[in-house]
Amino acid sequence: MKVAILSDIHDHLHNLRAFEPVLGEAEALIFCGDFCAPFTLAALAELFRGPIHAVFGNNDGDQWLPSKAASRFEHVRLEGPFARLELGGRKIFVVHYPEIAEDVGASGRYALVCFGHNHQATAKKLGQTLLLNPGEVMGRFGISSIALYDTSTGEPIFYSLQEGEPVPWQPHT
Repeated sequence: MKVAILSDIHDHLHNLRAFEPVLGEAEALIFCGDFCAPFTLAALAELFRGPIHAVFGNNDGDQWLPSKAASRFEHVRLEGPFARLELGGRKIFVVHYPEIAEDVGASGRYALVCFGHNHQATAKKLGQTLLLNPGEVMGRFGISSIALYDTSTGEPIFYSLQEGEPVPWQPHT
């Protein structure tokens, strides 16, 4: 199973839509926080029609309006501040904050721990756990990126936008 992993859209819908070809390869989507506005959650739900599992970030302060927007889409689950999932036979933990992700990753209880917040794409092993930040859709620091995780291999492929097109990319971690 391929799972798209995104974080930190911050209402940058143009960049989000540019990743549509990569999202088309995924069967499920994990969002690590910071939609910002409820319309961004709705845009993601309209763009990706498979199951979406999302957690809140620090810029998703008003949780009532995004919850109301999510209720319009049967395939969207707002999990709260963190999520415990099982996708493709892999246990997955999702949270917005790197510090929490590091601690949970060190526990060894999950195959994959996803996070966002610092806008820096990274993938590193903590024992048998892959700690993954897909980077930022926003592109604030110059690189708009997402990841596609393969549950059968346990490996991610990162994609960045180059001249408005998603291409495979290797972050410097």
